[in-house]
Amino acid sequence: MAEKQSNGAAAGAQEENKQQFAIHKIYLRDASLEAPNAPDIFRGEWKPQVNVDLGTEAKRLADDTYECVLRVTVTAKVEDKTAYLCEVHQAGVFGVSGFDDKTLEAVLASYCPTNLFPFAREAVADLVAKGGFPQMLLGPVNFEALYMQKRREQQQAESAAADNSEAKPS
Repeated sequence: MAEKQSNGAAAGAQEENKQQFAIHKIYLRDASLEAPNAPDIFRGEWKPQVNVDLGTEAKRLADDTYECVLRVTVTAKVEDKTAYLCEVHQAGVFGVSGFDDKTLEAVLASYCPTNLFPFAREAVADLVAKGGFPQMLLGPVNFEALYMQKRREQQQAESAAADNSEAKPS
């Protein structure tokens, strides 16, 4: 009996060891900075309203290989004038295997962007500084919480759609 339990524990450990995550490449796919109101924007007092928009997408490149792209768009406005618009698409190629579909989705939507974010933050800071603007440091982002929020919203929308279709008479 003890042998069966230890064999079962060994099988469970092997299952866990089959899950793998590897970073193959991290690269800057696209980057831009627009300062449509320069140089006039530098004359006034610098009290910008800053908006940060984040987005992610992932696609399968081959078996167990995925590309994940983190899109970061930062818009700074002073009154009604755009001071700058900075956009960065930070990407990575990841090896991900041994996960069920639900966990794989979570890894691609939260863990991969978490690994890409420091590189995107640096790219944004560099572009904004090279544009002659004060330093822009993006705060930390909890991609897991964003993913969970998105999943809840999708489930609520699906539930509401199902309720609506059941309420309609045939």
